[in-house]
Amino acid sequence: MALLPLTADELLSTTRTVRKRLDLTRPVERELLEECLDLALQAPTGGGVQGWHFVVVTEPERKRAISDLYRKSKAKNDPPSTPPEHRRSMDSSAYLAEHLHDVPVLVVPCVEGRIENAPFMVQAVTWGSILPATWSFMLAARARGLGTAWTSLHLEYEREAATVLGIPYEQVMQVALIPVAYTIGTDFKRGPRIATGERVHWDRWDGATTSG
Repeated sequence: MALLPLTADELLSTTRTVRKRLDLTRPVERELLEECLDLALQAPTGGGVQGWHFVVVTEPERKRAISDLYRKSKAKNDPPSTPPEHRRSMDSSAYLAEHLHDVPVLVVPCVEGRIENAPFMVQAVTWGSILPATWSFMLAARARGLGTAWTSLHLEYEREAATVLGIPYEQVMQVALIPVAYTIGTDFKRGPRIATGERVHWDRWDGATTSG
């Protein structure tokens, strides 16, 4: 498949979280996924150790089982009410949860080792390694007309998900769940964001307030 005619800046600024515009009816070719994964494995590593793994889930029964865990976690963790400014996002999130098992591909990025009880620096090095690799996968997918969304709700039941996918829980940590599908249209725009001046600090933190 030919790449979308996007500049590097356009690719970086239009790779959105895609939920409602995932094409649930069109299969995603294995060769295309392998291209994206090859690029993901070229990402820079944290600590010089490439302990990354990607579990690609296409079997309907496994997708259903993982999706059920995702929905169970969402029901447990959703806030009782949603502010008006967040309703669109929550509606989109609810749509994805309802249809997650219908998404052609679910990708679970993993990293060797468990760090929940590790010192903060060890955690930072680990996350700083697998996150760039996963983002590279998502960028490569966008360039090929595929949509993705970084989700993490299923991690509430990571051990159960490990059993479904045959992941050795004690040795390998799941870090996300990425639904992957062709998008309905490819005309994604830049997202609304807080002005750069409100989030960038030169030399020291000065004259800014947090959003909390």
